[in-house]
Amino acid sequence: MIISRTPFRVSFVGGGTDLESYYSQKDGRVLSTSIDKYIYVCIKKPLHEIVGAKYRIAWSKLEYKDNIDDIEHPIVREALKMFKIDHPLEVVTFADVPAHTGLGSSSSFAVGLLNALYALKGETVSKHRLATEAAAIEIERLTRPVGKQDHFAASYGNINVFSFHKTGFVSVDPVCYCPKKRKAIEERLMLFYTGMQRDASTVLQKQQAVATEKAETLTAMADLVDPLRELFVSGGKHDGFGKILHQNWELKRSITPVISSSEIDHWYATALEAGATGGKLLGAGGGGFLLLDVPTERQESVRAALKNLLELPFRFDDGGSRISFYDER
Repeated sequence: MIISRTPFRVSFVGGGTDLESYYSQKDGRVLSTSIDKYIYVCIKKPLHEIVGAKYRIAWSKLEYKDNIDDIEHPIVREALKMFKIDHPLEVVTFADVPAHTGLGSSSSFAVGLLNALYALKGETVSKHRLATEAAAIEIERLTRPVGKQDHFAASYGNINVFSFHKTGFVSVDPVCYCPKKRKAIEERLMLFYTGMQRDASTVLQKQQAVATEKAETLTAMADLVDPLRELFVSGGKHDGFGKILHQNWELKRSITPVISSSEIDHWYATALEAGATGGKLLGAGGGGFLLLDVPTERQESVRAALKNLLELPFRFDDGGSRISFYDER
């Protein structure tokens, strides 16, 4: 039995420039972090005669299949094809946070599954290869209109600047932060669940369609990477973090109307009135989690103002995807 543990991510600025519709014209840039909320993927070679089917896949449904092509879970199906798995296998997954909430769950699952399958083969591969192959499953094999940032954030962990080049290559530049500064920023950030789950592909398709038209807006978002990175490194004013998040959010929500809604706008405005310095909706948009930068002395006020939303306390993750349990039996 093998169990991988892979973090979800919080993207701060530059999201959308990791889509091919943008980086095929101009390099994209994203600054993000992984967080201490995880998806676990457990794989095991079962006793075929007892299980009753060659492949047993447990996710939001339970699948018993004898042929890989019949597996309904698209990422599992394509990953098993890629690895040419021809022996009985069980795949079970569970997570700290539901899917479709803007934390990059499908990408984290893809990375975690590949990590576990490589461990099953007795191989260790680089984080870059893990992320690249996980992205290829979603983007090339499944033709999903998603970007690459989530796969790399999940694989590498910690705080990084990812650059997306015209060739398709992704370069990774870790943020060499001041530990005290990181802790201060971490303590100011709050996550609230809007209760809205959405299919990111639907929102991203609309973003892809207007990528050329909104190229200047996307570039302005990518240009926020350096000033935000500087806050982790230099020890500038803490309030600057929220202001940059706010700039990014105002740019992002102007790309297409489906990114936000009157309800989301209301919650965000309410948070600002209660003391937040800025924030953004995570993921493609349309629902999921609202990230807010709030001075510690104003956090109780913000909690009270958003009492109808569920708060998810979190901290940054350092390690990325890892094998947390390995038993050859």
